[in-house]
Amino acid sequence: MDVFLTGGTGLVGSSVLAALVAEGHTVRALARSDSSAAAVEAAGATAVRGDLTDADLLAREATAAEGIIHTASPGDATSADVDAAFLDAVLGAISGSGKPYVHTGGVWVHGSGTVDEDTPRDAPDLTAWREPLDARVTSGADGVRGVLVEPGIVYAEQDGQVAGITAAVLGGPTDDDGAVQLPGSGAQHWTTVHAADLGRLYVLALTHGAAGSTYLGVNGDNPTVAEIAEAAGVRAVGTTEESTLERLGAFGGALLLDQQATGEKARRELGWSPAEPTLTELLGRLRG
Repeated sequence: MDVFLTGGTGLVGSSVLAALVAEGHTVRALARSDSSAAAVEAAGATAVRGDLTDADLLAREATAAEGIIHTASPGDATSADVDAAFLDAVLGAISGSGKPYVHTGGVWVHGSGTVDEDTPRDAPDLTAWREPLDARVTSGADGVRGVLVEPGIVYAEQDGQVAGITAAVLGGPTDDDGAVQLPGSGAQHWTTVHAADLGRLYVLALTHGAAGSTYLGVNGDNPTVAEIAEAAGVRAVGTTEESTLERLGAFGGALLLDQQATGEKARRELGWSPAEPTLTELLGRLRG
């Protein structure tokens, strides 16, 4: 399949790119800079110079492609507007084609608790903007085979260290005794997924996901934040929810969620089989 991919140099997108190439797909990857273009070319894709705000370019690439996977995001206050404009450009261009389009959401939208794809949304402030965009993807209104993937906390090894949100938390500010200050007490569970496993899920969603489907991108391992710190060998202390929100704002509110999930639907419907080390296993290995 000829696939148009965004975010091909990010933690998620680079793993999606690797999985697509491994399965024999041809990939054209959006690249904002010379360095990004070189990275996606080295990974086996053809670089498409441009960015998420170039509606004409996005429409042309979506029209030419046989399938589209969107993993890029500004990750800031512009994310909602940028993603909405992206959907207008891409879904507008391929309306009625029945082409597969895989969109990136996030498990945080389901709030705290034991969650699955059908859990009613109770999004923290950080990700509440996703709801109308996710609904557009899965509604079928644009006449495409829209599939939504909702990743948990994504991690991977990069340059001998763990990458992703975990790294930011474990490398965060310390108290007067040098202990890392965790978000909240540390007793909250995080849903997790290795980037390589997640990349393979995206490819399965692209090739086999039914129109309107949603899949949690989680491997079923749900460690507590304190267990994550312990596995990394990091001396850490819990904090109050109030201090976490004061320090981290809306991001802190998301990190305070206490979530557990299995990802069983993707296993059952797509044959997905996560095979990479769990987060705590990887941290233990890196710790030596």
